[in-house]
Amino acid sequence: QVQLVESGGGLVQPGGSLRLSCAASERISSIVAMGWYRQAPGNERELVATITSRGSTNYADSVKGRFTISGDNGKSTVYLQMNDLKPEDTAVYYCILDSTSLRRRAWGRGTQVTVSS
Repeated sequence: QVQLVESGGGLVQPGGSLRLSCAASERISSIVAMGWYRQAPGNERELVATITSRGSTNYADSVKGRFTISGDNGKSTVYLQMNDLKPEDTAVYYCILDSTSLRRRAWGRGTQVTVSS
C-alpha cells in the first residue's frame, strides 16, 4: 500500500500561517482526488478540503476563505495553505489519496498543527 507523508505542521500564533505538504511514497496513477482531514482531541475526524484530478475543490465551511488546497497529480502531492489560523484549527491533520489504482483510500499518519499564543 502506498505511504503518504505529511510535513509542515507546528506551533503558530493566532492569525499566523502554515503550509502543509503531503507526498506519496511512489507515483500513483489514476488519481481521483487528494485532500486533508483533521481531528482535534475529543472530536471526530472531519473533512478540511479536497481537490479532484480536474482541479475542483471543496472546503469545510469553517475554513473557507482562509485555507487553500492545491495539488500536483504528476508528483502525487497535495498542499494546504492555511492563513489566519485560529485556536480551533488545532488538530492533527491527515492527508488522503483516492485512486482507481488503489484498493482503498490511502491515509497519512498525520501532522500536528497547534494554534496558540
